Amino acid sequence: MSRRSRRTPSPEPLDTWVPRPRRRETPLGLLGHGVKFLGYSTLAGVLLAGIALPAAGALGLGMKGTVEEFDTIPDDLKTPPLTQASWIYDAKGQQIAKVYERDRRVITGEEMGPLIRQAQVDIEDARFYEHGAVDLKGVLRAITKNAESGAAMQGASTLTQQYVKNVNVEKAGDDHAAVREAQRKTLGRKVQELKYAIKLEEELTKEQILTNYLNITYYGQQAYGIQAAAQRYFSKNAKDLTVAEAATLAGLVQNPSQFDPKAHPEASRKRRDVVIDKMVENKHLTAEQAKEAKSGPVVLHYQAPQNGCITADAGMGFFCDYVRHVIKQDPVFGKTAAERKKLWDMGGLSIHTTLDPVKQAAALKAVTTKVKVTDDVSAAITMVEPGTGKILAMAQTRPYGIDPGKNQTVVNYNVDAAMGGGNGFQPGSNFKPIVAAAGLEAGLTSTQSYPSPNKMDWPSMSTCDGTWKNLEKGKKGGTIPNESAGEVGPYELKEAMALSVNTYFVQMEQEIGLCAVKQMANKLGVLTKASGKPLEELPALGLGTQEVSPLVMANVYATFANRGTYCTPVAISAITTMDGKEVPVSPAKCERVFSESTADVINTVLLGVTEKGGTARDLGLNDDRQIAGKTGTSDEKKSAWFSGYTGNLAASVWLGGPAGGVKMRNIRIGGKWFDEVFGATGPGPIWQMAMNDAVRGMPEKEFETVYIPNPAPKHDPSASPGSGSGSGSGSPGEASTTWPGRPTAPARPTRNPGPTQRPAQPTQPEPQPRQDEQQDQQQDQQQPPQGEQAQPEEQHQDG
Repeated sequence: MSRRSRRTPSPEPLDTWVPRPRRRETPLGLLGHGVKFLGYSTLAGVLLAGIALPAAGALGLGMKGTVEEFDTIPDDLKTPPLTQASWIYDAKGQQIAKVYERDRRVITGEEMGPLIRQAQVDIEDARFYEHGAVDLKGVLRAITKNAESGAAMQGASTLTQQYVKNVNVEKAGDDHAAVREAQRKTLGRKVQELKYAIKLEEELTKEQILTNYLNITYYGQQAYGIQAAAQRYFSKNAKDLTVAEAATLAGLVQNPSQFDPKAHPEASRKRRDVVIDKMVENKHLTAEQAKEAKSGPVVLHYQAPQNGCITADAGMGFFCDYVRHVIKQDPVFGKTAAERKKLWDMGGLSIHTTLDPVKQAAALKAVTTKVKVTDDVSAAITMVEPGTGKILAMAQTRPYGIDPGKNQTVVNYNVDAAMGGGNGFQPGSNFKPIVAAAGLEAGLTSTQSYPSPNKMDWPSMSTCDGTWKNLEKGKKGGTIPNESAGEVGPYELKEAMALSVNTYFVQMEQEIGLCAVKQMANKLGVLTKASGKPLEELPALGLGTQEVSPLVMANVYATFANRGTYCTPVAISAITTMDGKEVPVSPAKCERVFSESTADVINTVLLGVTEKGGTARDLGLNDDRQIAGKTGTSDEKKSAWFSGYTGNLAASVWLGGPAGGVKMRNIRIGGKWFDEVFGATGPGPIWQMAMNDAVRGMPEKEFETVYIPNPAPKHDPSASPGSGSGSGSGSPGEASTTWPGRPTAPARPTRNPGPTQRPAQPTQPEPQPRQDEQQDQQQDQQQPPQGEQAQPEEQHQDG
């Protein structure tokens, strides 16, 4: 042993119970006069019954001190499963986050390696393999030392007894009062722990007890168990620790704060050297090995605690939080909320999710490039795979966190309130395809025509339980206008969808009834408002006035892409425990909610929205693959949407004020000035950027489309409401247009028609912009205040 080690005391653990001297003479105080009392009390009981302290009454236990009464103390130590960390992974197996109540990973004795096991025994309980639950020599040594000093300098708890105490602390969980009770150093508690220790020594081998001890013990810096400690301080597995590293960790157990190598490196070094000397003393290291291990300071490769979704990279924190809500709410993970919470809190899970890192990166790039985190508004996007319900991406402009000064939030704008979101946002015309699907299922045709006046009173409509009547006719609140003055019918479905004509869809609602619209919304996953409140059967339902979330809308449009088969959204693909056992998860439940023929009409109509003449005509993808979708803008431009899809990927983008109070007029977003934000100009480019990156390398999948003839051309774009049946008149050779009032726009390259699409009709020439449109375009071309040149806005926009 070195000179330094001889000078350095080797104290026993300070966190174990030792008798405390009192001012008055007590049986413990009498021990200072000799060991005669000890022989008649403590040791007598040990020799007679194989236990310690039979004369408990003399020490204040309130017992008669008999072996029989000691035997009545319960010895069934119910060891709970140890709380562990869980890991959440993306679809490629890359870690999203580690979440835990206690950062621990339970490993086997073989996975620990022999070095740390020996170091821990040598410093905590060198005679561990020689004694039973009680170390009589240790008791004698501790009591003698303490009696000589007049203070509690040494304890005599064995490693088995320390393990029992740690089990009681683990069972206390987050109950601070229960933790304090488990740590109280009373004789009664020591006797109880001793009885448990005796039973454990009968049931488990020494190696098993040591393995359990190393897995349960706290090593400081939020690290429970030797594996978490090895990762925390040295970034390696327990079995790979060096002598110096193992000695450092073994020395921590006595006082994790005092010997913290990060906070107190010199105290840690001294404690490490004490452990190394103990290993030499017990002939587990040579003097040469000890010299080398003690030759330098404690060298750390520290990994700071990384707990929770807040540590997730690439904007995945919100999806991580969504996964947490799924586990806490899905009955497959437990019949009650308490059972599901316990599963999450206990941890020890490998949670594999559906999140695609490539698509997630594309989504995050788009919402943070087109909208700045400091803007008054924010954006959110969810991507869903049609046919599987898999959530492939979920991102928003504002980062996940709790610091409002950095514009952070923990509110997930992509999901409903019950899943960690807010109260949602009005989708505007994004909701109109749901009305169209309900109408087609009710027997309407793809060429359904309505007068569609520029403005009209809300008509009476049937509901599931009766009739809705307009009590405000002729007043502002009792009428519904179209977005632009030039939007005057009659219109057919394809044209009305492309131009997003409000009065057309109100008249469709009137014909089929509000109940049909609500039921179709329910089938498509819009079960309630985002707040959880029920959908209201009001005429404005079909125009998107009731708040929803991007995840819900993305899944609606994924159903269109999947030709009418709805799949519940899923975020978790598999869960396994640390020992490889599978935990059941809920698969996507897919069911047909409307016919393929209805889906094919919807896809054809929404394909038209993104082509020449539609509100989203400028949102084509770089590879020119087929896309379909719908714009949406709420009243006062407080939210704007674009939901669109290819044959194999659907995405929905929302843009607006998180609290819903920002009117997006005369506003700068992402460094660009907007006189007025519409679905095609605000969220549309976000969708376009995200999808361009997301679909790269994906196979092209075209839609099953149907032939829908263009309506007969109109002579007078400003024809009065109700002037005809809706089909108009005119001969094929007349200069006219299908889309009245639409300013001329450059045509995108022509796509290949879908498998069932008939050859396209000859393109009708578009009219020149009206005088008011020319004035608006001139204003758009002027330099906006303190901003870059704004692009001309479309005149026919979504409502």
